[in-house]
This record gives sequence, structure tokens and C-alpha cells, in this order.
Amino acid sequence: MAAASVAAVAGVALTVTGGSASAAPPGAAGVTRADEIAYLRSLTGNHVLSGQQGGANSDPAQWVRKAHDITGLYPGVWNGDFGFSQDDINNRQTVVDEARTEWANGTIPGLMMHACRPDVATCSFEGGSNPVKGSKLSDAEWSQLITDGSTLNNDYKRKLDQFVPYFQQLKDAGVPVLFRPQHELNEGWAWWGGRPGANGSARLFQITHDYLESKGLDNIIWVWAPKDVAGGASQAASYYPGNAYVDVVGLDVWVNKFPSGDWYQALQTIAGTKPMALAEVGSVPQPAQMAAQPKWTYWNVWMNWLTDPAYNTNDSIKAGYYDARTYNQGEVHIPTGGGTTPPGGSRTGAITGVGGKCVDVAAASSTNGTAVQLYDCNGSTAQSWTIGTDGTIRALGKCLDVTGQGTANGTKLQIWDCNGTGAQQWTAETDGHLKNPQSGRYLDDPAGTTTNATRLQIYDRNTNPWQTWHLPT
Repeated sequence: MAAASVAAVAGVALTVTGGSASAAPPGAAGVTRADEIAYLRSLTGNHVLSGQQGGANSDPAQWVRKAHDITGLYPGVWNGDFGFSQDDINNRQTVVDEARTEWANGTIPGLMMHACRPDVATCSFEGGSNPVKGSKLSDAEWSQLITDGSTLNNDYKRKLDQFVPYFQQLKDAGVPVLFRPQHELNEGWAWWGGRPGANGSARLFQITHDYLESKGLDNIIWVWAPKDVAGGASQAASYYPGNAYVDVVGLDVWVNKFPSGDWYQALQTIAGTKPMALAEVGSVPQPAQMAAQPKWTYWNVWMNWLTDPAYNTNDSIKAGYYDARTYNQGEVHIPTGGGTTPPGGSRTGAITGVGGKCVDVAAASSTNGTAVQLYDCNGSTAQSWTIGTDGTIRALGKCLDVTGQGTANGTKLQIWDCNGTGAQQWTAETDGHLKNPQSGRYLDDPAGTTTNATRLQIYDRNTNPWQTWHLPT
């Protein structure tokens, strides 16, 4: 990406601190369901949120912690499940508490429903959600299920009633939540699936939507997600409940490790202007894949598949999280009150200074405390910086950081986990200076040396050329 001077990019003061005055992270007061949907739409074609299915209901952050162990980062989306076993039901409050925690921490929460058939209170997966051992509804039972006021229809609504207090808790706390009911409804493994047409699986999605919304739950973001069954892309629309019922058009990707071209095209046709998501995947999407299919706005890795060597390695996980296209926890900023400033306003590329040298992370290491230095430009990920709308400057999934939150002249720079402190805030000025407002000092190349591996620092503002920096356009 070609570099340009700060002044040339904007012509006016270009401040990266705080982003738009109307942008807020998850957890901030006033972020609405409509704001979040608009935010997801704004990611289309330019950025994607990392995501992780959290774990069993008794420990719904288990696999989020594992993602952090591997990458040093937390995902931008977390997902939980209402579940179907007695243990799941006993721990639903734990799951909803985790949803609130994730929101407070800056991550978008989501929920889904695996469920026993309507007339069964608790079940195991095999023979319960999965009809292989007898839970499949007959055609007559299905007809009853979708008939308002019938026994099975009432049974199903009583099942939904169990979810209402939990959604209400989230509403009362100001938390919009992604919700993915009847996932993979185009395949017959679940009792709710495998029935195309207006009175098929899509009708149950509509019933679910209308019933929960009748309870005043206006904080639900409705995610529709078929499975990438071989040859099924052309039939996907026959399972679609309609635009009035869907906010996010998703895909569960299990037949392949990344969507085939026919599925990507089919979902674009269905989605129109709605955001698209990889609602459930085994493999962390890689940078080249996301560049080839840029309209996905988040991906969600299914629990322990994260560490399944047939699907992921530590390096491939890091590549997905560290991709300049990917936003993780701390990088999610949602315009509020009808604001339109998207995170796509951020820019990614090299930062160059005196002698045409590049700002570089030593040895391309993502370890906390790694030195930030000047080095020959080489196009590596160690020299790919994202100038965010939240005031941060990021590479390799970490933030440009003033060591020890120091404020003295000569304090060295490093990369560190993004944590929202003043040591990681930067303001770009029109003449090419980069200021750290907490210290009142500026990004500086000591004595203007152009020797490779010169460690950068903060220093009093001056007019020397070694405080002039060229940001990515």
C-alpha cells in the first residue's frame, strides 16, 4: 500500500484518538440493536470480526480463554448456547452472565438454541436434538407444530418461554444479542431441519421470531444459518424465512473448511444488503480466503475444533486473528444514535519515517514487550500497521505501546496487548507528527539514525525530520 504524508491524506488535523464522537465499543451505554446491525453491515467488504463458540454451559468462556492463550487476543464475537440437557438448563444463567461479561469487555455476544423436540423437556444430543435415534417429527406432527394453538405448537412456545427471562435480562442491561435458532435447517440431522418450502423449516423460524418479539424482546439480532451441504446452494432460498425475519445471513461451514464459491454467491443473492457471517466454522479463516470472499462480517469457530489439528494449528489461528482485516476485542467500535462512521475508516499499511525506513516489530514477534524499531521496508506483517478509529495503532494483533506507561523523554516503544490505556493512544497531526497525548510527547527516531533495528521512543516535539511519519492511506 502506498504511503502518504498525514497532511496529504487529510489536509486537516487527522486525529485517531477516540474515532467518531458517535462510536462506542460494546458495553457502552446507548448501543442499540439497530446500531449493531448497521455496524455489521459497515464491515462488509473491508473487515471481519473474529469469533469463538465459548464452551459448555458450565464454563462458557473455556474456548475463548484458549484462543487468548494462543493469540494473546480475545475474539470480537462470543457465542453461547441455551442447550438441551438438564446440566445445560441448570447453567443457562451462567451463559447469560457470560454474555453480559463479554459485552462489558468489548465483545459482541451471541446465543443459539439446540433444543429437544417440543414435547420433550430434556434430552441428550443423539436421539434428542439429533433425530437419528428417534426424535424426528412425523409429517403429521410437523403440521401440528406449525399450526397456531395446537398441542405441539403450544409445547414449542413453552420451550421458548424458558428463554424469555434471559433475553429480558440482556435487554434490561442494554445488551443487543445475536440469536441463531434452527441452525442448519436445510439438513435433516435435527428435528427442525430438512423441510423446504413455505410450511417447512423456515416457517418454524418465523414462528420463533414472532413469538419472542411479541414478548417485547427488541434486542435480538436474528441470524439465519443453513449448512454448506454439497450441491445445496441452489436450494438455500427455499429455507429462507424472508427479509422481515432475518438480520444476518449466515452459513455453517462443515462440508468444506471454507465456503465454496456457489455457496458464497447464493448467500450474497439472498442477503442483498444484509450483513453475512460465517456463523459456525471448524477452521479459522485465513487472510487469503477472506480477501477472496470479503463480504463475511464475522466468523465463529466451534468450541474444541479450535485445537483440532485436522482443522487448525497455532500458526493458522494466529494468522486469522492477526490479519489486518480482522477486528478482535478492543477493536469493535459501533456508531450510535444513527451514526455512520464505520471501522472501515481505519487504514492498514506501512508507517515510514526518516530515510524511507519502516516502523517494524522486531523479529515479527507478537510477544508482549517486543521492541518497535526502524528497519528496511520489506512488506512483512511486522510492518503492517492498522491506524484505528479508536486511537490505537496495531500490528500482529497488538498495540503500539509506550513502555511502562512512561512519560519521560526517551521512553522506548513496544507492542503489548491492547488494553485501552493512554500508553496506547496516538494522535496524528497535519505535519506528520504522531503524539501520545498521555505523555504529551511524540514518536521519535533517536538522533535521526537510519540504522536498522534502531528502537523508537517518545520525545518532546521538535521540527527534526525524524519526527515526521507517513501513514498508510
